[in-house]
Amino acid sequence: MKLKQIKTSFGRHESFALRYSWLTKGYRTEKQVFNSDNATVELGVGKNMVKSIQYWLKACQIVDEDMNHTEIGEAIFSDNGFDPYLEDEATIWLIHWLLVTNGELATAVFWFFNNFHKPEFSAQEVQTALTDFAKEKLKVKTATKTIHNDALLILRMYTQNRTNKRTPLEESLDSPLSLLRLINHSPDGRQYFSKSESREQLPLGIFGYAIADLFIAKEVNTLPIEELMYSKSGDIAPGIVFRLTENDLISKLEKLVHYIPGKFEIRETAGIHQLYRLKDSQPIEFLNKHYSLESEFESLCSNKGEAA
Repeated sequence: MKLKQIKTSFGRHESFALRYSWLTKGYRTEKQVFNSDNATVELGVGKNMVKSIQYWLKACQIVDEDMNHTEIGEAIFSDNGFDPYLEDEATIWLIHWLLVTNGELATAVFWFFNNFHKPEFSAQEVQTALTDFAKEKLKVKTATKTIHNDALLILRMYTQNRTNKRTPLEESLDSPLSLLRLINHSPDGRQYFSKSESREQLPLGIFGYAIADLFIAKEVNTLPIEELMYSKSGDIAPGIVFRLTENDLISKLEKLVHYIPGKFEIRETAGIHQLYRLKDSQPIEFLNKHYSLESEFESLCSNKGEAA
């Protein structure tokens, strides 16, 4: 999973951040509707929002470039899917992973979570750093204003809204990704911070999906734990993508070994701690485990409520 310089994109979101109902609504809409004159009526949004919904469906890997449902899209949003209405915060973590690993369509988001390492920063610093990266590293010819807008969109989409009476209600609605608190306002509201923390709210099932997905993408069965923590040479690293501390990453990996026994193992080889993928562990297995446990928990709570 690397950012391919020949396949990048900026500004395709029409300046709209991802909103709660869009993935569900978009998934359930026939693909031909998006290019029809009726699209605004069918989706109940403006013309630019139609394009934005279409973009976010692709960027989050819910549909492919031809607007056909992907395997993961069906797993989440089908009638019998894991979480078609995004009621489980775990699904938001999953959407985050799917978005951040799509460097081709979500270049700015990929860059921020894999290449921008300042723990505290201003909006201007993000804009400048992304522009420099795009122009100097990627050699793109995209307008600076478009790149600046992408930088601001990341902050708007991942940061919980600070109430402003002059902001239209529609614009003040938080994106579901803001729930993850991966980017926050500083106390004075002038800066932002995105720091490594112990993120207990990140479910093991989603973490396991990400790890297994990475192994398959890299076509390897062994990865040094350091490479799972830090992004090197443009590679995806779950530790930095989820903004984990080193201790929390290691703790989660140790728990993951027991989450579904026989799938992963931690070994030390020549003084280097490495994670081994055993057998043919598939990402979907970890989602099945998480959502089945959630279903069992909900059923238990329901039974207790009825008994009371």
